[in-house]
Amino acid sequence: MEREVVLDAGAVSRCRRRVHLEHDPAMRGVPLPPPDPTAQQRIADATAHREEILRRLMAATGPDATWATIPRDLPAAERVQRTEAALAEGVGHIWGALFPVDPAAHRRGGVDLLVHTGQGYVPVLVVRHRITDRGTGAQTTPVTDLDPAHRAADEQRKVRSQPRDQLKLAHLHRMLQSLGHADSRAVGGVIGLDADVVVWHDLTAGTWPGGRSALAEYQSRFADRVAVATAAANGDEPLASPSRILECRRCPWWSTCEVVLTETRDVSLVVRGEDAMELRRSGVSTVDKLAALDPADEPPPMNWTGGSFADAIMLARAWLADLTMVRRVDVVEVPRADVEVDVDMESFGDSGAYLWGSLLTGADIGLPRGYQAFATWDPLPTHDEARSFAEFWAWLSDVRERTAAAGLTFRAYCYNALAENRWLFGSVERFGDHPGIPSRKEIESFVDSEEWVDLFRSVTDQFLCSHGKGLKVIAPVAGFAWRDPEAGGEASMRWYRDAVGMDGGVPDDVQRERLLQYNEDDVRATYALREWMSTRAQTEVPFALDL
Repeated sequence: MEREVVLDAGAVSRCRRRVHLEHDPAMRGVPLPPPDPTAQQRIADATAHREEILRRLMAATGPDATWATIPRDLPAAERVQRTEAALAEGVGHIWGALFPVDPAAHRRGGVDLLVHTGQGYVPVLVVRHRITDRGTGAQTTPVTDLDPAHRAADEQRKVRSQPRDQLKLAHLHRMLQSLGHADSRAVGGVIGLDADVVVWHDLTAGTWPGGRSALAEYQSRFADRVAVATAAANGDEPLASPSRILECRRCPWWSTCEVVLTETRDVSLVVRGEDAMELRRSGVSTVDKLAALDPADEPPPMNWTGGSFADAIMLARAWLADLTMVRRVDVVEVPRADVEVDVDMESFGDSGAYLWGSLLTGADIGLPRGYQAFATWDPLPTHDEARSFAEFWAWLSDVRERTAAAGLTFRAYCYNALAENRWLFGSVERFGDHPGIPSRKEIESFVDSEEWVDLFRSVTDQFLCSHGKGLKVIAPVAGFAWRDPEAGGEASMRWYRDAVGMDGGVPDDVQRERLLQYNEDDVRATYALREWMSTRAQTEVPFALDL
């Protein structure tokens, strides 16, 4: 007898192999790693965010609004019973709904908020990420206006790409349809981290690649995941094989897949995503087969997206030789200057940047050389962030002005400017009226100049990195080591919560010092990496074509 499967909305966004493993009876006894504390904290933060939004919405809708709030800690059967009763009664707002499982359609799921429009219910998600960017065109209402009929094109916001939100709304719309309670307009809303508007998505609009709608994309993905899960549940030939993708970094099943990939020397260990699939279709299924190709030959016909095909061959050879880096250029170069500053910013999710660290080296310009930190220890989001950023910018401007006055050259370095640039511009946009905050034009002039050097780009242009290009991977090749054995972005999130007393505790000075040390090591790692690139990398790193 064939086993039936039911999937939640997340299945359409998850790796196909993960869906297989989650439904394979043989994997039920396999021990998984303990929950990641950082992930658990993100879940707790999202819960607190939802509760705050509920409080605001209930206060704003007034005494005449009808609400049914269904606690998430109730047994599932009771949550479903309460949801069905509220739907039958036509309650205006249902918070924490859990739908009955729909075996025929293979669906299960719940939603933060259901809103009755008079024509049926529309789902509204409450998420803890940003859902808009500066621009125009997003269909919005004020956050306290939950009627999609009032939505209009926003002149200040454009939709930020969050495919999972739209796919989840499509899943919920289909479940409401099965129950006979869906609004025929097929729309859904999202309230994001900033909680200033509701963004409304027309799930039938052709806004996806190829002119598809969110509903059409969902239907295609969902049918595929049902087939994958059904094959796994019934012991049939697997429809999904392991392949390394970006999602693997946080997947609880990674250790299971890694064993298989390593044993088979799968090509996705050096080439990821669609490119790995294209290689397999061309018969190049292993790292060995890829390494054996001639970089001078034309690549096999395929939809290749990952840059130079010759580089992929060199990466495979580096992996086989257990080399973290190989040179792709004859001569390694890094722009240098008389006065140099290494910069590293620490942020807490989307809430803000609480620390700007810098390392001043080079010629004497009358300022203390070494590490400088500009921080706020008020829990983010806080207006005190404007003060700390203004102090950082004033210091950096002083360094640049003194350097110019002395007739010397200046450069500032970071590792992956996407992060720093985001908060340089973000600080201007959020705190433009605060004393000492530069204009957007000043920031643009700086980041577009030769004075601002993205060392990540220098590494990308001049090296092939078989194990990734993160600073924690690359700097040790240059001989640098972090003092804290737990140093990393995820760990720093936990330290930050304790440092500012975010969870109601007493702010922890020890964790503040730990963060400062971590940030100092990051800027010193950047310094060590560029010093190494300027001197020893030429002789210590093999040339790719010599492999």
